Amino acid sequence: MNKRQIVSWCLFDFANSSYSAVIAAVIFPVYYANVIVGNETGMGDLWWGRAISLSMAFIAVTSPLLGGIADYSGIRKRLLFVFTALSISAVAGFSILQKGMFLEGFILIVLANIGMEGGLVFYNSFLPEITEREYQGRVSAWGYGVGYIGSIISLILAIPLVNKGYFDAIWLMVALFFAFFSIPAFLSLPHDRKDRFTPSLRARAGFIFRDAASKGFKYTWNTFKEIWSKNEPRKFLIAYLIYEDGVNTVIVFSSIFAATTLSFAPQELIGLYLAVQTTALTGAFLMARPIDFWGPKKVATLSLLMWTTVTILAFFVQTKGYFWLIACIAGLGLGTVQAATRAFFAQFIPPDHESEYFGVYSMVGKSSAIIGPSLFGYISSSFGSQRPAILSVALFFLIGLIILQFVRGGGPNVRLSLKGRGYRMVS
Repeated sequence: MNKRQIVSWCLFDFANSSYSAVIAAVIFPVYYANVIVGNETGMGDLWWGRAISLSMAFIAVTSPLLGGIADYSGIRKRLLFVFTALSISAVAGFSILQKGMFLEGFILIVLANIGMEGGLVFYNSFLPEITEREYQGRVSAWGYGVGYIGSIISLILAIPLVNKGYFDAIWLMVALFFAFFSIPAFLSLPHDRKDRFTPSLRARAGFIFRDAASKGFKYTWNTFKEIWSKNEPRKFLIAYLIYEDGVNTVIVFSSIFAATTLSFAPQELIGLYLAVQTTALTGAFLMARPIDFWGPKKVATLSLLMWTTVTILAFFVQTKGYFWLIACIAGLGLGTVQAATRAFFAQFIPPDHESEYFGVYSMVGKSSAIIGPSLFGYISSSFGSQRPAILSVALFFLIGLIILQFVRGGGPNVRLSLKGRGYRMVS
């Protein structure tokens, strides 16, 4: 276990959490839907859902290809840098937006989200390389936990800017936060592998990417067929596709729901999200060891049961106090289900195939964000109310939960379980 690499890996989650919290979840969605577009009839929901769905569709299509390119050509860290820089630049560009500039905002949202989510393909693929399998569950949870700390800090930094109405400054703050705390990852994570290039390819630098793309696509397509031919990974990915749709939809619409349906002010939204991030941080760290000892499947199941209950309760919520309560309960399962899912999938990955496997994993996860946000926006604009859209989210959690129960695997780490019971491990 390389502690320096683990710390830098977790710090990247700390860095991009400023985007996740301020841009994707709390402040910018409401600003875009209510100020830039106008959400009196649900049009803000509709355009926000379209932007998220389009960007996720792009990532869904390209992530396995990019994963193959990263493994074949050895430029994984460079691609992580390029996508990160794209997201940071687009977020900084939000500062030019004015009321009515919904199309310009739409384009910048798509670019920012492509950069953010595309970079996660390469970020996730470092996990099996920086730590042994028996510790991947807890390291995965540490990453999410540190990310929640980053979310909390970035929102605290945004509070005085919100109070003064300096929204343009908020987007610049997020861009700087993201850029600065990403630096350790680019310095300390494993370097790109130049040995993947033959001497002839080095001499023809202009054709390297095209060659890598062609062979990387074939490589990844073969990986997808290999994964799909195996019963358990296939069932797992189907379950993940469905329930992750619910997770993504909740993340991108929860603040808009609170602001539009329950009349939360921007300051109240930040306070609410800080409380949710605190409970999510608590849940992520409390469940870090159980993911390894109980197994990721059991932990994911418990989290999905909680999320199903919470979304059904949200349909009936009428007061801010009630919404505060169920939002904090939901937070307990947010990082837990994501960390457990990532650790569960890592059990299916053979050595030296991390990038292309996580490329497929990202493709499935981002594909799930195509249907959910668009469906939520469509139902909201059709009914003129967000409440019916909430029930569609509950169905995603319930169906995914049922399918997950038929997946074999995801059990506890045998070595750690035996050690926990007092057995001495002999290598």
